[in-house]
Amino acid sequence: MMNIAAIHLRHIEMPLKKPFDTHAGQVIDRELIIVEAVDVEGRRGFGEVTAFSTPFYTAETIHTAWELLSKVFIPTVEWQKIAHPSNISVKLAGYQGNEMAKAGLEAALWDLFAKQKMQSLSELIGGTRTHVDTGVVLSLSDDIGKMIEGYQTEGYRRYKLKVEKYKEAQAIQEVREYSQELPIMIDVNGMYEEKDIPYLEELDSHDLMMIEQPFRAGDFFLHQQLQNTLNTPICLDESIRSLADAEQAIRMESCQIINIKISRVGGMTEALAIHDFTRKSDTPVWCGGMVESGISRAHNIALASLEGFSIPGDISASFRFWERDLIIPEVNVKKGKVEVPTEPGIGFEIDDEYLQYVTKVSRTFQVN
Repeated sequence: MMNIAAIHLRHIEMPLKKPFDTHAGQVIDRELIIVEAVDVEGRRGFGEVTAFSTPFYTAETIHTAWELLSKVFIPTVEWQKIAHPSNISVKLAGYQGNEMAKAGLEAALWDLFAKQKMQSLSELIGGTRTHVDTGVVLSLSDDIGKMIEGYQTEGYRRYKLKVEKYKEAQAIQEVREYSQELPIMIDVNGMYEEKDIPYLEELDSHDLMMIEQPFRAGDFFLHQQLQNTLNTPICLDESIRSLADAEQAIRMESCQIINIKISRVGGMTEALAIHDFTRKSDTPVWCGGMVESGISRAHNIALASLEGFSIPGDISASFRFWERDLIIPEVNVKKGKVEVPTEPGIGFEIDDEYLQYVTKVSRTFQVN
């Protein structure tokens, strides 16, 4: 048994260095929930709930996640019977949705379990890489020229553009003015409808790495219809909330690439299952990010150390978003790569002083 003694929840708010803009909204101060699991020997594991303040990405918000964790998920689990982090996904399977709340709770257990086993999280889940390739996201408010110059110096190996509807070509051209060789993808977050298929087909001429999530989440049919007409790979993001979704997307040929986000699919257990399935089907995958703190990013680094992750993920340096991160040392990018920690658990210490400073509300559950 994992001998969990307590679960601590902290609702925090961290100021971004600059606003992060997408067509769906702007993030200025990032609300997050930090989940801490403590065992009877005092070891601590940390996870993070990365839902946004409003339901523009998924139906979940930080506030709904707090309510579900506090009033349903944590009180429901028979903690004395938890022997492995994946037990949480089984215990909570009867509750529909709320993947990000579940993922944050499970993540704390993965960190703690790895520390109990004296293994790095990467080693525990079967990661083999010592370094992972990194990609970066350019928001609508970024100064493209200034940002690209800095990112090229740091060696980022994939550039994702947040774009406005019907203005993709201008954004792509603006980037290409600085470099014709940059590996570019665009993320349209489900903005389009069936009537827009002819327009989307025109984007095939821009030699993109991929087009991410053209249509609304769950619409495998329209994605299939578009992919059948494009040479450019379609990547699914919001549509993939489970292994079953990934299986359906691949079998219907609705995409050629899948973005795996631990929080969006309900936790590391489901993320690993999707990774294993996509390897069998030879479907490329990459690890997506959520404008998260270093705690969640550390879990992403471990996941991206698996062999199946063949495309650079959203694993940028801590200073991309934060003046000060929650982890010590912070995540750094060198020559386009991030080192995979070898210390037990997520491999980073928690900056407890700063965590306390950014905490708005906290709650402790004694569970054993």
